[in-house]
Amino acid sequence: TFTDMAAPQLTSRVEIIVSCKNLPDRDVMSKSDPMCVLFMKTPTSTHEFGRTECIQNTLNPQFNHKFQVDFCFEERQVVIFRLYDVDSSRAALQDHDFLGELETTVGELVSRRQYEAALTKTGSTKKSLIILTCLELQECKLIANFRVEGVKLDKKDFFGKSDPFLEIYQPMDEIQTESEVPRVRSWVLVHRTEFIKKNLNPKWAPFSIPLNRLCRGNRQLLLRFDCHDYDSDGSHDFIGSFYSSLESLEQEVARSRSAQRTLISKKKKSAGTIVFSQIGIETIDSFVDYIQGGTELHFTVAIDFTGSNGDPRDPRSLHHVSADGRPNQYELAIISVGEIVQDYDSDKQFPGLGFGALLPPMFSGVQDAFSLTLQPENPYCAGMPGLLAAYRSCIRAVRLYGPTNFSPVINHVASMAAAHQTGAQYFVLLIITDGIITDFEKTKQAIIKASSLPMSIIIVGVGDEDFSAMEELDSDDKRLRCGR
Repeated sequence: TFTDMAAPQLTSRVEIIVSCKNLPDRDVMSKSDPMCVLFMKTPTSTHEFGRTECIQNTLNPQFNHKFQVDFCFEERQVVIFRLYDVDSSRAALQDHDFLGELETTVGELVSRRQYEAALTKTGSTKKSLIILTCLELQECKLIANFRVEGVKLDKKDFFGKSDPFLEIYQPMDEIQTESEVPRVRSWVLVHRTEFIKKNLNPKWAPFSIPLNRLCRGNRQLLLRFDCHDYDSDGSHDFIGSFYSSLESLEQEVARSRSAQRTLISKKKKSAGTIVFSQIGIETIDSFVDYIQGGTELHFTVAIDFTGSNGDPRDPRSLHHVSADGRPNQYELAIISVGEIVQDYDSDKQFPGLGFGALLPPMFSGVQDAFSLTLQPENPYCAGMPGLLAAYRSCIRAVRLYGPTNFSPVINHVASMAAAHQTGAQYFVLLIITDGIITDFEKTKQAIIKASSLPMSIIIVGVGDEDFSAMEELDSDDKRLRCGR
């Protein structure tokens, strides 16, 4: 078989933006709180790819979260968009009301660019629509950082001040002047800030947007900025809008240290001023850039040796080491992650840690961050074979106990990462556990403290426990906070 290595790869990364109209209303006292979930469908299975944020109290959501998908021209990539009315903070989809779905292909979305279709299985007689906008993401490592505030915004609330938020839209067409606005087919939401309660001079939290998402890499593209007064029932009041390109704002900030734009209301009057006190463009290096630049990954495994795993001598135990060499769930997790990471670790020397066990010979005092080799002065294992051998030896020597404390192993690896912050070293901690974290607040504190370090944490759950509480540690949609 001849393969032309010079032939172009027929793949591209695209971004799918979701909005809906006239969704079913599943809430009695208010409107639905919709969320969109994207599934990838293959001939043998269907798996979840990602979720948007939940938007409260609306039947016509415009989701801020976008799905980034690798489009393969030579494959038929079936996707399903399912809408849910979110009823609680639980992650399981069966805990929420199903609103409807659309099954299509990535190829169809790419070819149409903007695709509007009726949702199926809505359980309603009215027609609910989903609008999918598909944009190709050009290779761009630039990101725009914004600091924005409002000044003397119009008051929209009768008994109080406005609760303003700002939205940025990009046009589907390539335009650079306001005279071209009437020919724009549609506008696509790029970013939505938080709303600030009862404030006509709001200062929104700083935010960053990749240039390929903000303006498709074209700084001269005319953008639309809308300001609204937030209402809990979803009927947000329009305050005003203006048009500007990123280039125009950048140049004004460079000249005058800020850029000011007047919001124009529906009555064509001034509705206040939006001030850009900072617009900074920076380059974000990719994982490949770091690896090719010489950064080394250091892989550490931390294994749960608490009693809830079951007696290792019992074949039902999660720590049971089979005589025929079949890997248990802990070993499978080590192998699946370790085989990927080891390619980027030049010396292949992996520290292995355990927590929640009593150690020989005294078996007194629970150890929360001990070496799998049981040699504190030499915690390193030679490659995956050495790591697995140390684990098997350790499980036969220690006594499973408890509790399930994560913070000691996180702090242990964080101390190593804190000593290597030049960019030449990056640390990956894999924690494998069977149960609910005992020191949850301390674990959150440890993660927050380590968040500025060159370090990633992977948590893998084994067994049949309910791991939904750990969803909070992901902190994908909001900043992780602890009780203190």
